[in-house]
Amino acid sequence: MSGIINLLPDSLANQIAAGEVIQRPASVVKELLENSIDAKSSSIRLILKDSGKTLIQVVDNGIGMTEPDARMCFERHATSKISHSDDLFNIRSFGFRGEAMASIAAVASVELKTRHQSQELGTQLIIEGSKVKKQEPCQVAQGTSISVKNLFFNVPARRKFLKSDPVELKHILEEFIRVALPNPHIHFSVHHNENELYHFPVSNIRQRIVNYFGKNVNEKIVPVSEDTDFVKISGFIGKPDLVKKSRGDQYLFVNKRFIKSNYINHAIKAAYENLIPQDQFPFFVLLMDVDPAMIDVNIHPTKQEVKFENERLIYNYIKVAVKHALGKYSIAPSLDFDNVKLAGQNIATLAGQSASAQEVINRSSGLNSSSTAQFNRPSQTEKDKWNQFYADLSQSTATQESPQAITLSSDWSEDDENDVVPQENTKHSFQVHESYIISPIKSGLMVIDQEAAHERILYEQYLKLLKDHKIVSQKSLFPETVQIDPKNSKILDELIDELQLIGIGIEKIGAHTYLINSVPLEGMIEQPAAFVENFMNTYVANTEIQLGIKENIARSMAVNSSIKRGRNLMEEEIVELIDQLFACEMPYKSPTGKKCFITYSLDEMLNRFKS
Repeated sequence: MSGIINLLPDSLANQIAAGEVIQRPASVVKELLENSIDAKSSSIRLILKDSGKTLIQVVDNGIGMTEPDARMCFERHATSKISHSDDLFNIRSFGFRGEAMASIAAVASVELKTRHQSQELGTQLIIEGSKVKKQEPCQVAQGTSISVKNLFFNVPARRKFLKSDPVELKHILEEFIRVALPNPHIHFSVHHNENELYHFPVSNIRQRIVNYFGKNVNEKIVPVSEDTDFVKISGFIGKPDLVKKSRGDQYLFVNKRFIKSNYINHAIKAAYENLIPQDQFPFFVLLMDVDPAMIDVNIHPTKQEVKFENERLIYNYIKVAVKHALGKYSIAPSLDFDNVKLAGQNIATLAGQSASAQEVINRSSGLNSSSTAQFNRPSQTEKDKWNQFYADLSQSTATQESPQAITLSSDWSEDDENDVVPQENTKHSFQVHESYIISPIKSGLMVIDQEAAHERILYEQYLKLLKDHKIVSQKSLFPETVQIDPKNSKILDELIDELQLIGIGIEKIGAHTYLINSVPLEGMIEQPAAFVENFMNTYVANTEIQLGIKENIARSMAVNSSIKRGRNLMEEEIVELIDQLFACEMPYKSPTGKKCFITYSLDEMLNRFKS
């Protein structure tokens, strides 16, 4: 009887392996760039077409390969980096498993041209789906040129799941900068559809950071430098006014390899203590040089995670190094506990200038403490509709022993209306902790999350403006310029026309620089540059959710324009917020999925007071 277990054909085995190593065009870019660095290149060029779906080409001037090596590099588990098990604990190169080239060749058409520095003639190889189509000598400059064409041409199911070109390009540029930042001694350039996106000349690490993030970053970063027997730490951290609401501008490298480590991120955040709000994140580009024997990089397929022999020691070194840098440049906090209200306020003395944590929040969100909520009053028809619902309210008979949130639904029902619509006299509503609004209802009381509620209101307003093609804007007396994160600028280029529909006029005036010349007539955009920057970060984060363009814009606008927790509301603003929330088509949830309110029935409260 024959067995049922068989060896997989090499082509199928390579495709399966490729599914682990090559997830998208950015994965190919990462592997090829790292190979070029391992080849001791001083100049690396990345050429893309259609965000890598049609072409990914990497050209370097490294040591190149001989003809046998050029053929061997496409075999699985073929590598020049390790030869015995001890080498696994002394790895300083990027690639060492010998999987990348075989995986790429399994799912794309690959053309390799290479010449070793010791030879006069080079080698050309053409491989499709792991099959060698051509191999012959050729004239080529020293180094290696690899062209990866039609990625996933033989795996249509994988190609179908690739995202839009702007999203895939964003991922590619993220991988590119993770390689380019820690290697300022190498010249890098990126071309996409025949347009040069980046040109990084040979420089130092500070110049490389400024070249990528923009000149305005230069005055907002401070150097970090600590040299111990266990680890050498260098790089730059941002001043407190460079914080963001996302972790986007945080780069950590171990032996020039980009890594992700929540443990070390926590150490850096802890070093800032009361300098920045808890919900925001500092800027940093930090490089750690550690003895390879003290770390294990072979614990994750993408090698973006490492395991340290002594994590606690690394944690303390990082925290002390960042605190020392902040203190050295007069950024360390100075708190007067007799005069500072610790509940909700953190005061930081920055080089003779006091700035509260709330002010930092306001600066980064485009608001200031004098801003007042802007609400559009519901029409009389909408009010009449809800007044009719109020008249029909009935007493709830819920008997749960503890407060329960309402059941959320995207469709209205009469039972829902009776349970959650506030009483007509909303003047009895009041704010608590500058975050929540308490409002009586017939069946008990309602607690409204002011931030989530305002997000829902603004989301429906912005979505209507986008769909109705209504332009409501005013020209700015003093237009502002904003420099967008380079990996997001291509996405913003495609949104300019849509943003015009909601009153934000943007004009591109440089590679990654934009002029904001108009803002909506109504809203809270008092600092347009900061607002647009935060809007783009939110929009890009939402792209993975596969929202439509209009829905994503409306959602991002709502998140960044809404009133936040910690904002005191006037009585008329509270009334207006409640009226507008229940004039929404779906007032139960914010566009980000948070509950806008919860209810407590009279019976629930009565049971809570029983002994």
